[in-house]
Amino acid sequence: MGSIVLVVRLVLADVRRHKVQAAMLLLAVTVATATMTLGLSLRGMSDALYEQTRAATAGPDVVALSGDTGPAVTSALASLADAPEVVAHHGPYRIVYADLTTRDSTSSPVVVHGFAEKPGTVNRPLVTSGHWVRPGGTVLERGFATALGVGVGDRVAIAGRSYPVVGIAVTAATSIYPWAAQIGPYGGGSDYSGLAWMTRSDARTLASSQDLPVTLALDLKLRDPAATEAFIDAHHLSAATVIFHSWQFKAEQDMVILQNSQPILVVGSWLLSFLAITGVAALAAGRAAEQTRRAGLLKAVGATPNLIATVLLAEYLALALAGDALGLVIARLAVPAIASPTASRIGDAAGLTGATVAAATVLAVAVAVLSTLRPTLRAMRTATVTALTATAHQPRHRPWLTALSALLPTPLLLGLRLTARRPGRAVLQACSTATTVIAIVALLTLYAQQERGYGLDGSSVLPNLRGEHDRRLMLAVTILVIALAVVNTLTFTWTTAMEARANMAIARTLGATPGQITAGLSTAQLLPALAGAIIGVPLGIGLLSLFAAENSAEPPSSWLLGAALATLLATAALTALPACLAARRPVAQTLSAETA
Repeated sequence: MGSIVLVVRLVLADVRRHKVQAAMLLLAVTVATATMTLGLSLRGMSDALYEQTRAATAGPDVVALSGDTGPAVTSALASLADAPEVVAHHGPYRIVYADLTTRDSTSSPVVVHGFAEKPGTVNRPLVTSGHWVRPGGTVLERGFATALGVGVGDRVAIAGRSYPVVGIAVTAATSIYPWAAQIGPYGGGSDYSGLAWMTRSDARTLASSQDLPVTLALDLKLRDPAATEAFIDAHHLSAATVIFHSWQFKAEQDMVILQNSQPILVVGSWLLSFLAITGVAALAAGRAAEQTRRAGLLKAVGATPNLIATVLLAEYLALALAGDALGLVIARLAVPAIASPTASRIGDAAGLTGATVAAATVLAVAVAVLSTLRPTLRAMRTATVTALTATAHQPRHRPWLTALSALLPTPLLLGLRLTARRPGRAVLQACSTATTVIAIVALLTLYAQQERGYGLDGSSVLPNLRGEHDRRLMLAVTILVIALAVVNTLTFTWTTAMEARANMAIARTLGATPGQITAGLSTAQLLPALAGAIIGVPLGIGLLSLFAAENSAEPPSSWLLGAALATLLATAALTALPACLAARRPVAQTLSAETA
């Protein structure tokens, strides 16, 4: 217990002394784990919402659809309802294909289901607002009504005839908006469509008066809901004109709108994790001398190597686990909105699975360990006397490099020397910039895609929800990446300035002005940032090629060039303030502190 109390007290004391660094690590791990958790949870959340909607609406196990009408089709559907595997059914009922127009002239394809005024035991849509169908009125599916901006009491025109919206409902018998059609007219391909319900007589009148295409559908409840494939295989040949959709197919169709969301979030979490590692590694490297001296003090009072390693790693691990817990909470609260962008499903958010929690925790621990392991091992391996009498690092003398650098302007000379003395940090800065550019390239690529809207004839009056959802997620991930990159850039600049304060003070005694010192410190960050921006553009394009469709459009070259230049300009602006503050420190004060 004595060792545990000692470790806790040392960790708390170190966190109090370095509050900014602790906050940075907490922020980095939180955003990385939250993003990964969201990506891994989408599939389970989508399935849970479908299951809850299916249970609340008595969703069918199989829907049989036929593009033909007439006695032969009605007889074939009736034979399916009499099959021994079927315990209940609903229909056959009409599906009428029409156009719907709102009061503000927003038009969309719509399929109208003719239902009884009293729902049966199978496929009972749940009314979430208003009431169920009545003669002369229509009920709209909730995802469709949300996209149209229509509520109970509004009027819509279906095939040119005006109807009041008497209710809003949800169902699990069709796919989410905009895939309510299931099949197209006469059994052909279907277009983006919304769903509306009318009474059977109103649907029959609508179809006959306007000579609209009609298909038939039958909802089936099986004795064994898991045996849908066997039922479809057994009745496929006997009902050659019938198309079957199982409940598993509809659950899978719900994921179509999220098919790009998982890669965006999971790959985004990789980028955020990499940025977190680079930022924390820079912090740990900047504190390497302090940690080495701390290890020497612990050794001097009798601490074992294991205790020293525990003390040095415990702070980062504790903050990483705290960030992991915070990220899991954020993901738990955010996943319902991300997993259901169309409002076509109902239900409460499902809890995070054990595998998801474990993956997020492994990520958080990996960020802490990978970024701090090298400084910790260095501190442990340093002899006690050496750790307590740390001296300045003596750089190698390279006459040819000195002669070459003497020809350069003073800011560039100082920047190159700072970069050359810390190549590892330069690599981290280049990687941080490249990661940022990769995210920006991905965002620009998404905005460059041409998408078909959900309105009539592909009109964008009703936007493509899947494209909008992907762009919002990618924008959020890019903002997080940029935020961490900004923090990293400030960290790199300030850490470099603090470590090089003696060298910069000597340069000032030799005639360098504060402006040249500021420019030199900024140059030390801009040089690796330039390399990172150049590498980031092709890396971003290559990474996107692994996930993009074959016919996807590439963003214009001017966009990519502008992104790289904007990144460099932002880096220059971010490095100016900390570099200027460091350069303004009095020379005498700096040199006195170094020799004390």
